[in-house]
Amino acid sequence: MPTHPTSGTPGRPAPSGPSTPPVADSPTAFIPQVPARPARPTGSPAAPISPAAPDRVSAAGQDNFFPAGPGRVPPAAPGRVPPAAPGRVPPAGPGRVPPAAPDRAVDPGATALIPAVPATPATRPPAMDSTALMGAVPRASVPDDQTGGGDNPAEPPRPRRGERVIQLRPHQTGEGYKSVYSELTRPSLGSRIRTGIRVTGEVLITFGLVVLLFAGYEVWGKSAIVDAHQNDLNSQLAQEWAPTDDPTVAPSVGPSVKPSPPVRGKPLAGLYIPKLDKNWVVVEGVTQQDIRYAPGHYPASALPGQVGNFSVAGHRNRATFWRLDELDDGDAIVVESKTDWYVYRVSQSRIVRPTQVEVVAPVPGDPDKKPTKRMLTLTTCNPKFDNYQRLIIHAELDRTQPKSAGRPAELGG
Repeated sequence: MPTHPTSGTPGRPAPSGPSTPPVADSPTAFIPQVPARPARPTGSPAAPISPAAPDRVSAAGQDNFFPAGPGRVPPAAPGRVPPAAPGRVPPAGPGRVPPAAPDRAVDPGATALIPAVPATPATRPPAMDSTALMGAVPRASVPDDQTGGGDNPAEPPRPRRGERVIQLRPHQTGEGYKSVYSELTRPSLGSRIRTGIRVTGEVLITFGLVVLLFAGYEVWGKSAIVDAHQNDLNSQLAQEWAPTDDPTVAPSVGPSVKPSPPVRGKPLAGLYIPKLDKNWVVVEGVTQQDIRYAPGHYPASALPGQVGNFSVAGHRNRATFWRLDELDDGDAIVVESKTDWYVYRVSQSRIVRPTQVEVVAPVPGDPDKKPTKRMLTLTTCNPKFDNYQRLIIHAELDRTQPKSAGRPAELGG
């Protein structure tokens, strides 16, 4: 069997002639050439291939493999695979296939088809969004006038002074979900006017609700509270006026018996105004705590039925002296004590300043004069929902009726 003239491998036919490398000016000068493999006889076993000797890859071998001269191809640069001669194994190097181990049979022509892999690819595939395969919402393109001509036109613009961000809700369409980026709006004169009108309307509505709540409290809330306390005062007054069965206790009636002085905050008498269909229990004292739920008696003034001025003060609310300005001259005002009914008639109505305290003097309007009449004076705030004035109602005693004779005719007795 003939031997390859270069590698000495038996079973390989010698090449018909020397392989002439391509001219350097040819466009295929640096393309590796794949040698044609001779056909193997059918039915005959493949002949073993001897391993390449280490000394074959040497400087002298390289000169013989790539001889220098005119029209010759220079040795390939690192990273390229030079064309392999038939039966030769190219020397090892960067991007080259290393020689096979001595204990393996290597076909030199099998390595000619493996191209060298460059260390760094010349071009990279275009970057792909990490959410492109997940069906994410595509980024909305923003015009250059909004982004300021930046490098990333898909980046949402930042709000500038005078602009605000309006959050938009995503909604699905036939083509998928629309962009969920915010929009920027610049306020204009019309938008500022509309905003001012809206804020003013909200303030007025809130103020109106507060006024309605206050009025509702004055009409229904406070009236219910005062009525509940009036029921308690009526019970206390009935217990104090109840007759006693103890014979050792002297009766508190008669001209020789002096009534005990009233106690501050305790019920004193009953007050009725038939025209207004209202009645209250009068307590002793005119402080805010005393007259919170009932009219109060001025401690320095006369008692019911006595000579002087029986003066009573009350709040101007729905539960107390709200309609006191409806009284006219001659209207009846009835006062109840433990033993008698006192019927007064309205004689005068007037409005004074809060500093005019002479209206509750023994003689109204003349504090130094000695009283000769039995008077009744009712005082309250004026106007309604305010207190910079005082409404004064004066009345004179018309008659006295004992309780044993029943209720007065003015009360339907």
